[in-house]
Amino acid sequence: MITETKVKPPVWFWIVSVLALLWNLAGVMAYIGQAYISDEVLAAMSEAERSLYENQPAWVTGAFAIAVWGGALGCIFLLLRKRWAKPVFVISLVGLLGQLSYNYFLSEAFETFEMIDMVMSVMILVISIALILFSNKAIAKQWLI
Repeated sequence: MITETKVKPPVWFWIVSVLALLWNLAGVMAYIGQAYISDEVLAAMSEAERSLYENQPAWVTGAFAIAVWGGALGCIFLLLRKRWAKPVFVISLVGLLGQLSYNYFLSEAFETFEMIDMVMSVMILVISIALILFSNKAIAKQWLI
């Protein structure tokens, strides 16, 4: 019988985990805002932006949902100190890569939006990868069981 010992994580683990959850909740809010965008908001957009929203395939919206909800769930698993955080973060990354693939290669999203949107998408990708590495380290240190 294997017994698992609980190793108490340092304070910075909790700080990083809470900040990561807040970051991912901002992503959830962005998803909800896009998924339930109002006609008034669409009408206020340029024709090119409106076209991107109206013509986005359902699979891209699904990939966006997997990315943000997976990221938030992974952070909850971190706070609960569960190993499930890592595979959920990996699934979230797969969703993000699907969404970014569409935005970068299959649509005119980055020709329509500003440079800040491109920078933000790279930052989201870096943080997503960092959370996988963070959860991997937490598993190795036995902070997650």
